[in-house]
Amino acid sequence: MNWYLKVVTNYLGFTGRARRKEFWMFYLINMIICVILMFIPKVGQTIQGLYSLAVLLPNIAVAIRRMHDVGKSGWYCLIPIYNIILAATDGEKGSNQYGEDPKAGEVA
Repeated sequence: MNWYLKVVTNYLGFTGRARRKEFWMFYLINMIICVILMFIPKVGQTIQGLYSLAVLLPNIAVAIRRMHDVGKSGWYCLIPIYNIILAATDGEKGSNQYGEDPKAGEVA
């Protein structure tokens, strides 16, 4: 849940880099919330639509930061299938043109 909250609080952070774990944990929790909202009778669709609208900017921001981590421009988010491959690829080691390595200092 910390990864989800980290992304939501950094909803306007289009610069920098996002680790794979940050990206995929956000999407996992996001999907779980959407499925739960889907089963609420009568108002579920309305709440799900409002929720989806609320997390639109964090979704875009974390996707762009994920592309930055693999050394690509954020525009690569718009390329179908290739963006999923890039999102699953390990990020560049060390600094790149988009910022410091988010894994720097961690023991593997």
